Amino acid sequence: MTRTGRGRGRLKAARLSPRDVAHVGSSGLRSRPMRVVLSALGIAIGIATMISVVGISASSQAQLLRELDKLGTNLLVASPGESMFAGEEVKLPEESVGMVGRIKGVQDVGATADLNATVRRNEKVDEGDTGGIAVKATTAGLLRVLRGEVGSGRWLNAATGRYPSVVLGHVSAERLGVTEPGQQVWLGDRYFTVTGILDPLPLAPEIERSALVGWEGAKRLLGFDGHPTSVYERSTDAAVPDVRKVMAATIDPQNPQNVKVTDPSSALRAKAATEGAFSSLLLGLGGIALLVGGVGVANTMIISVLERRYEIGLRRSLGATRGQIRVQFVTESLMLSGLGGLAGVALGATATGVYAHSGGLPWVVPLWAVGGGFGATLVIGTVAGLYPAVRASRLSPTLALHAA
Repeated sequence: MTRTGRGRGRLKAARLSPRDVAHVGSSGLRSRPMRVVLSALGIAIGIATMISVVGISASSQAQLLRELDKLGTNLLVASPGESMFAGEEVKLPEESVGMVGRIKGVQDVGATADLNATVRRNEKVDEGDTGGIAVKATTAGLLRVLRGEVGSGRWLNAATGRYPSVVLGHVSAERLGVTEPGQQVWLGDRYFTVTGILDPLPLAPEIERSALVGWEGAKRLLGFDGHPTSVYERSTDAAVPDVRKVMAATIDPQNPQNVKVTDPSSALRAKAATEGAFSSLLLGLGGIALLVGGVGVANTMIISVLERRYEIGLRRSLGATRGQIRVQFVTESLMLSGLGGLAGVALGATATGVYAHSGGLPWVVPLWAVGGGFGATLVIGTVAGLYPAVRASRLSPTLALHAA
């Protein structure tokens, strides 16, 4: 205390520097480390849950967006629609591929056609045991349109596409037990030689479960009539809306309603947009854990006030103001919550990293989640420390020293 002015003067409370505030605020934490760990644990669990939920969701979304960037969103597929007359079969014209290729903005075109044939490991396997594998005729340009890759072997070309050769999707190869090119499968009524096995095709899962035969070979060997079932086209990004408007009418000018045009990438975009929709429940649970941790901090601070009445009374008798006592205990509560928040952020980021590494995903922890989570701990720490701080500041120095 200092005396100012002339004569009697007036007592003026000494000010606490930020260093002094940090020192007195951390004194209670240093003296009871085990209690600090247990109290901060609740805060850490809540923050870790929230950070990991947001991080895992963001990592999954980043992976989907990465796939979209790789596969592109400029792929359209035309297939037969429903006829206006019940029972009438709708077929795409044989010239569909060439007609689509003349649309302005179209870069690549390919097609497949469903064949009335089955594929089995050999002729001794029951004809009905197809393993859900479809047999399709395909044009040579299909793989380029789908931006697919042959995992092993070679894609069909003008030569192999005319003879009993087949390329298997990676799912169909697994179901048939084919592990490498050169093996043979029983397709239709003869053996076909496997020339290649495809890598996964996220935008065309139907190809992954198919056995693909060359367009001309299907006509010669399997009675294919030349009408495509699906026409795939890849255009420039800017041209996609215009191509979609005219694609049906270009394929079938007389009956454009018989042609259905779809966008395979829309499913991935929708999944990316809704990724984390089910995370709200886990975020809520993390918030509840955070609140429970806040209650634990408040309880710890109240006990701390009761145990340190002598310290509080002594400081008050030496001139500490009520405001300084309040600042001391609010600071202690903030430090306690802050330690739990930092530990929670580290645990949540680590859990996200482990999940991302195990699933081959990019490790993404949004900064807003880290900042928001840590900010929430500071708010909870402030709220949790207010009542104990006010209670401590109202203790009478005489009664506190007497009780001690």
